[in-house]
Amino acid sequence: MMAGWSFFEVMVRSNRKKGQNPKKKIQLTQMRINHPRYKFEKEYEAGKAWCQRQNMRDCYIWSVDGLKLHGLYLPAENAERFVLLCHGYKGSGFGDFANTAKFLHENHCHLLFIDERCCGDSEGGYITFGAREQYDIQRWTYYIARKNKDRLPIYLYGESMGAASVLMASGLRLPKDVRGLIADCGFRSMKGQLQDMASGWFHLHWIDLLLFRVNLFCRFLGGFGMKEADTAEALKKNKRPVLFFHGEEDSFVRPGNSIYNYSLCRAPKELVIVPGARHLCSAYAAPGLYRRKLLEFFGKYDK
Repeated sequence: MMAGWSFFEVMVRSNRKKGQNPKKKIQLTQMRINHPRYKFEKEYEAGKAWCQRQNMRDCYIWSVDGLKLHGLYLPAENAERFVLLCHGYKGSGFGDFANTAKFLHENHCHLLFIDERCCGDSEGGYITFGAREQYDIQRWTYYIARKNKDRLPIYLYGESMGAASVLMASGLRLPKDVRGLIADCGFRSMKGQLQDMASGWFHLHWIDLLLFRVNLFCRFLGGFGMKEADTAEALKKNKRPVLFFHGEEDSFVRPGNSIYNYSLCRAPKELVIVPGARHLCSAYAAPGLYRRKLLEFFGKYDK
């Protein structure tokens, strides 16, 4: 029970104050080598600095469970589409999309960077690995649709946990203007991801029993169950095209997750596995390929 509580505290509960990201007291090796700063620090910091220099507008919505959620909107001249940017686990839009935001903006994309619950200026006490984030994304799509007077196509673009949340949201009712989804390094389920981390990172034993305890804490304290954070049923329902990316050397979210999600997807789809790339590093390791695939995807489904 104590092991389950400790794992829940580390992975699910947010201990930050409102408007502040949690301080990282421990830098695990797997997190360090799977971050774009590892080998791509110059490009990462340059992209993040570009985001911080832009004059963005604050946006707010309310979640279904009463949390005030924050986003930042960056309009583009001669815009051809909206792109909703959904960052990963304990991340930020400026960090996770540091290497693609400028490219998207220069290619006529209105950008909406959202702070996932428990991150940035969004409220929240528990990270739910997509169980609740999928409904937050659904609400953000309707927020965009109300602002979308020119009826531009809307794309949902997620990285890591944001990618999994976008895939889960694909099974929900979304505005007709949502034309496609982009999922970079998304996992298949909360349970599967925690299993991989418990065994591969922490070398823990009795993992099924451990996750049973974690699930109890999720239900009684967080108000959600781990089964709610799963891409399978959503991908079976989804009819919108999906572009999958994954780094071949990703040891944070293993590539098998995207292969699994791709196999379940019944809509038009493409999977791009980038050799030598770790977690969220495909855009850095193969920028030409990555950007070409994005533009081809937009060009194919904009109309």
